Amino acid sequence: MIGLAVTFLIIGLIAGVLGFTGIMGTATHIAWILFVVGLVLALISFLSGRRVA
Repeated sequence: MIGLAVTFLIIGLIAGVLGFTGIMGTATHIAWILFVVGLVLALISFLSGRRVA
């Protein structure tokens, strides 16, 4: 999840540099959502003591 978040963040940064603000906004929102979901899954995995594949 975190890897996908970084990928969408890079896409958003490139789109912002090129002037595509709509794509930039969408990509950064997707990156933020994936980052939060990844953190929640990591926290659940840490608290349960099991690895989530």
